[in-house]
Amino acid sequence: SVDLRPKEFDLLLALAEHRGIALSREQLLELAWGYDFYGETRTVDVHIAQLRKKLAHSNVEIETVLGVGYKLVT
Repeated sequence: SVDLRPKEFDLLLALAEHRGIALSREQLLELAWGYDFYGETRTVDVHIAQLRKKLAHSNVEIETVLGVGYKLVT
């Protein structure tokens, strides 16, 4: 069992619903936060880093796609 905060769960769900498809930070903000975010998109990077730590011992991997964003791979 992995203990996720609400936004971590929302972010993981967005990635899972688009498994194998690279999503930009802006797309992830809209999907997980539910709105267009005007400002720094690095909040996604912080949440991804937290998710990676929590999922380190699972078979779930969040891959960085350079120049695009992130995607979920298993």
